[in-house]
Amino acid sequence: MLVPHQELPAADAAQPMEVVAQTEPANTAESQPPEDPQTSRFTWTIENFTRLNGKKHYSDVFVVGGFKWRVLIFPKGNNVENLSMYLDVADSGNLPYGWSRYAHFSLAIVNQIHQKFTTRKDTQHQFNARESDWGFTSFMPLSELYDPSRGYIVNDTVVVEAEVAVRKMVDYWTYDSKKETGYVGLKNQGATCYMNSLLQTLYHIPYFRKAVYHMPTTENDMPSGSIPLALQSLFYKLQYSDNSVATKELTKSFGWDTYDSFMQHDVQELNRVLCEKLEDKMKGTVVEGTIEQLFEGHHINYIECINVDYKSNRKESFYDLQLDVKGCRDVYASFDKYVEVERLEGDNKYQAEQHGLQINDRYEFPLQLDLDRDDGKYLTPDADRSIRNLYTLHRYKFDDERVTKEDTKKALEEQYGGEEELPQINPGFNNTPFKFTKYSNAYMLVYIRESDKEKIMCNVDEKDIAEHLRIRLKKEQEEKEHKKKEKAEAHLYTIIKVARDEDLKEQIGKNIYFDLVDHEKVRSFRIQKQLPFTSFKVGQLREVSNKAHNAELKLFLEVELGLDLRPIRPPEKSKEDILLFFKFYNPEKEELRLFVKALGKPSDILAILNEMAGFSTNQEIELYEEIKFEPNVMCEQIDKKLTFRSSQTSDILYYEVLDIPLPELQCLKTLKVAFHHATKDEVVIHSIRLPKK
Repeated sequence: MLVPHQELPAADAAQPMEVVAQTEPANTAESQPPEDPQTSRFTWTIENFTRLNGKKHYSDVFVVGGFKWRVLIFPKGNNVENLSMYLDVADSGNLPYGWSRYAHFSLAIVNQIHQKFTTRKDTQHQFNARESDWGFTSFMPLSELYDPSRGYIVNDTVVVEAEVAVRKMVDYWTYDSKKETGYVGLKNQGATCYMNSLLQTLYHIPYFRKAVYHMPTTENDMPSGSIPLALQSLFYKLQYSDNSVATKELTKSFGWDTYDSFMQHDVQELNRVLCEKLEDKMKGTVVEGTIEQLFEGHHINYIECINVDYKSNRKESFYDLQLDVKGCRDVYASFDKYVEVERLEGDNKYQAEQHGLQINDRYEFPLQLDLDRDDGKYLTPDADRSIRNLYTLHRYKFDDERVTKEDTKKALEEQYGGEEELPQINPGFNNTPFKFTKYSNAYMLVYIRESDKEKIMCNVDEKDIAEHLRIRLKKEQEEKEHKKKEKAEAHLYTIIKVARDEDLKEQIGKNIYFDLVDHEKVRSFRIQKQLPFTSFKVGQLREVSNKAHNAELKLFLEVELGLDLRPIRPPEKSKEDILLFFKFYNPEKEELRLFVKALGKPSDILAILNEMAGFSTNQEIELYEEIKFEPNVMCEQIDKKLTFRSSQTSDILYYEVLDIPLPELQCLKTLKVAFHHATKDEVVIHSIRLPKK
């Protein structure tokens, strides 16, 4: 994308949004260029080269990045008809266990007659105890090296150069992109790396980002249904978040489903569609025309007939240029091909060859693109020649979620594509070298004109963001941080679920028939495990949900009121006291609970139970203990002669007066009990297995 000068608003003209040059960015990490690694060049002059004895030779030791290195050569080849040359860790035998270092390096045999014919190869490697040397088994043919006319051996002397750049090892498990670079990455949905590249590119054009922020959206809009709001949200998170950002809201606003996210799309097509949609949404707003101002250029199609006196030209606009790569060494060669005269005749008329094919030929692009070269042969006749058409490539490395700093050499040359020879792992063995195709190559270049850099690379801060968007996104971020903190501190807390009398009255016989209450539907509180139980006060705690899956403690809250309707202190209880709940399937009977002594017997309280239930004191009743409800109701009869401590495994007993003659009841194996649901007006039937005796 080429950014034209004349289409941008003049500095003193009325502008739709305030543009301030980015002089002192708030985030200092963003303003810093990528840190170049520690680099050093070592020259090794080898005299009497043709008379060297021995299969291999080492250079003197040199230090780069605090590490010791040396060059290893095989003058007659490492079992091949080529000079073999490697970079070696000089003190590998003395380094501690588990050592490792990473370096990008080049090795060269200097041509002492014509410097431009110097043979140089570069690669990179993570050196360790198993692979302490790395390089090229087939560096150059021995026939070329020993040919006196070639200039590699002069006066029986060979000059070897090694340039080594030691890079910091990156621990990708603990790596913090924001801390290391000032930027965060984008999460890949499956096959959206091309989209992530485009979005990061557009985000890093501050003038474009500012325009997106100024697009009108409302607090009632949903990001998944609004491309402007989804893009605003994405850019805001890229600017202020500390972690990688998801793109699902944006792709949903495109109308994509999960299948689309796993399909590889064309980045140029996506850029055009996105810009067209944004351009349409910007109409009638303060940022109308921004896309044109930033990206639009013009080219002229000129046609001249050979046999007829006819000439025509047509001026057309473009947002990007699609240049031929096949057969072109670099960008300038592609521009030459783009503007060259083409004779259209026969089948060649308007035929577009190689369209849609992926090409991995080596293709170079410069850090600075000079379109004024060769007397402006790439410019149209009506182009403003008073403006310097020098463009600078802006580079960052965003590997989806991870962002790293890269030096100029790696950012450019390693993205040229082409082929590279795979270095040999063990120089002492006869490993046949082979070449592989480099698939790490650029497919979209963004150059910014130097004379417009101050306007385009403007300052973008929170005042450019709509208030409703700031409030919404800050709230989302706070909730995310709160959940993250809760998850990290989950082991320090427990969830207490408190059931009150109101919960029992509301649920028993309506929403629940087994147990006393559904603790999933009562109030929950998150408290520190270190908090003394005597300090636990329901009225002073904030109610929470237990989505973090903390440990849970289920409690019942008993509040007894005095004559003045104020809570009174419960009676003192000892470890020998047991609180039993008795169910007569009447939740309105508040008195159906009773403290008993652990060594007491159920037979001791039968008269009290009859009184509580409103029966005669000599009414015969049976007691059962609830065991489980699912998948079938299971209850066990209580032996009224055993103590509560020896017989009680649960804390809920129930009793029922059955209007069935005893002989008939004794013949039954199971008993079906029907409950009428008061609110749903339906009958639920449960089968109860009766004891054999």
